[in-house]
Amino acid sequence: MTISMFQASVPVFLKMLGSMRSILEKAAAHAQGRKIEEAVFLMARLAPDMLPLTKQVQIATDFTKGTAARLAGVEPPAFEDNETSFAALVARIDRTIAYVQTLQPDQIDGSEDRRITRPIRGEPRTFTGLSYLLSYALPNFYFHVTTTYALLRENGLNIGKNDFIGTLEFV
Repeated sequence: MTISMFQASVPVFLKMLGSMRSILEKAAAHAQGRKIEEAVFLMARLAPDMLPLTKQVQIATDFTKGTAARLAGVEPPAFEDNETSFAALVARIDRTIAYVQTLQPDQIDGSEDRRITRPIRGEPRTFTGLSYLLSYALPNFYFHVTTTYALLRENGLNIGKNDFIGTLEFV
């Protein structure tokens, strides 16, 4: 049996966004319990030239909705990047999940050869749907989800691999 473009994208995005959502909720509780201002976490960076945690979440959600929409051949919704709290970031994840859940398998399946052009470092780059998903979108998505996890872990949140991976499903 082959895996479909829908199966390779939407469930992966939804699973990892669910994990990210749970981690952010733990971070909010941690900050509140220790009386640490959320901004300390939200503006955290792994290195001075990296984007802060807030931007990592925004980019991860942008890759989710953008990739799913482009594979479906539709324009992705635009979200303002104005989140200033864990609650607002969780709400952004929820909006992203709700949008992606509106896309049906028949919209995405068969998009392997769909031409997708995206600007990369200011230059247009054209991919097939398959190469866009596997070589560009998923690696970028995982980078930003992983960076979010690493920022929170590095700043004292007691989370581990199981928080990142989430619930495993065995068939």
